Amino acid sequence: MHRKKVLALAAAWGAFLAGAWAAEPFSGSSALSFTQKLVAFGPRPSGSPASRKAQGYILAQLKLRGCEVIQDAFPAQTPLGPVPMLNLIARFPGTSGRAVVISGHYETKSLPGINFVGANDGGASAGFLLELARVLAGRPLKHDVYLVWFDGEESFGPWSESDGLHGSRHLAARWASEGTLSRIKALINVDMIGDRDLGIMQELNSSAGLRRLVWQTAAQLGLGRFFLNVGGAVEDDHMPFLRRGVQAVDLIDFDYGPHNSWWHTERDTPDKLSAESFQVVGTVVLEVLKRLE
Repeated sequence: MHRKKVLALAAAWGAFLAGAWAAEPFSGSSALSFTQKLVAFGPRPSGSPASRKAQGYILAQLKLRGCEVIQDAFPAQTPLGPVPMLNLIARFPGTSGRAVVISGHYETKSLPGINFVGANDGGASAGFLLELARVLAGRPLKHDVYLVWFDGEESFGPWSESDGLHGSRHLAARWASEGTLSRIKALINVDMIGDRDLGIMQELNSSAGLRRLVWQTAAQLGLGRFFLNVGGAVEDDHMPFLRRGVQAVDLIDFDYGPHNSWWHTERDTPDKLSAESFQVVGTVVLEVLKRLE
């Protein structure tokens, strides 16, 4: 083929991909709306009727997106006995054979006697992923993109290696046995990212190179003020994958309310969230996804 024609085709393909990435921009308002609808089901501990309603809502939204949907059901062993759990996975196919995973959890911690609706802790990550599903539907992608709604992130008793991260521990093991884990180029986990006073901490368990890519991307987009230079180590749904050799980063604002006083309380309500915070994280994550290609 003539060199000029090759260059023209390459330029046209590049323009097509650039246009495709801009076709459906992320909407923080839409992510907030998805979150509000999930939170309206009330407290959603794993195995509860409200959790099943949340599952139904997520599945109904994914059906609109035309993606492959995988329901990963399993019994989790907890201090309360076996609890039925369900990870929800949406796959958007790419062409490279590699995969990128963006994950979060949708359930809320069981807090008897407390009306804990988990707007930020459980609701925000689930609503964020639903907006990503809307944005990714129909886009040409280099790598497969898996969106994962984990069940059972919260512990039922004191946090331990066997109680907490039930869904992510189960899926990491399943994907290891199926061979999917070896195809994962990066995993980005989001948690508590709807806080109207957004400050994403540097989670120090995360893969340093991937964390650096996220922070550099945020700075270059003019959003660096939301990605802090301080942080600490957090046990979250990225950990089972890190322990199996996957490059993973956790995006979490773990300073929710004065001295983190809204965390795991009845004050974790939708009025504490903002569309701008969802917009910031969505803009950065989509740009990181583009750069990973």
